[in-house]
Amino acid sequence: MKLSAKTKICLIIGDPVEHSLSPVMHNTGYKALGIEDQFVFLGAKVMVEDINVVVNAMKKMGIHGLTCTIPHKTEVMKFLDKIDETARRIGAVNTVLNKNGKLIGFNTDWLGAVVPLEKITNLSGKKTLVLGAGGAARAVVFGLLKKGADVKIFNRTKEKAIRLAEEFQCQITDLKKLSEIKDFDIIINTTSVGMKPWEKETPIPTEFINDKQIVFDIVYVPHETKLLKEAKKRGAKVIHGVEMLLHQGTAQFEIYTGKKAPEKIMRRTLMSSP
Repeated sequence: MKLSAKTKICLIIGDPVEHSLSPVMHNTGYKALGIEDQFVFLGAKVMVEDINVVVNAMKKMGIHGLTCTIPHKTEVMKFLDKIDETARRIGAVNTVLNKNGKLIGFNTDWLGAVVPLEKITNLSGKKTLVLGAGGAARAVVFGLLKKGADVKIFNRTKEKAIRLAEEFQCQITDLKKLSEIKDFDIIINTTSVGMKPWEKETPIPTEFINDKQIVFDIVYVPHETKLLKEAKKRGAKVIHGVEMLLHQGTAQFEIYTGKKAPEKIMRRTLMSSP
């Protein structure tokens, strides 16, 4: 790695963030393109109440890119100079570019959800259950609706699900009849259930999952969550969280560098990471 004072810093912030594979994915991409002297990707744990300090430091220090993960995707928007139209409609930002001192917010998470799904199905008209109502859910719901899916939202805090559904003009479900789960074509988990310390939990009961369904869990550590393990046992097609990480990451890579992301190499790195 040929770092210098000219190297542009990109940084992922979150709480937690130690599990993130974004640094290894992006840095591998830089190396593959021979630009590892121009860019470096790091990580930092940041509490949500300190997001304004980080954004201010981004300007003062000339940090080139800021990747936002849980719980910063909505809070960071308050402190940006400009928000891309797609990110504004989603209501969440996962990518911030420092362009000559102006901070511009983007959202690539919706691509992380849609691209893997469209590789195996046409989303138009598909009955889709989205689990969760946070920043990631906003991007997933936006992407699904953009592609013509029929979306219902389930969240343990019903009020948040109602607000999100009203904003995107879709429906909610309280899953009082758990058998309703079997009626969906696609189930997507956008919650943190399945990652530490909830590895032994699933966001919904799994007994009604069946072999006609696609189950997508955006949690990528562990690689195969309990939800995906149970779905596989029942014959469902599963999509691992690394697929969302990869496809939102390649779009983000291109925003930060202006270069085509080496997707195959970045995928290989993610699949071989512990």
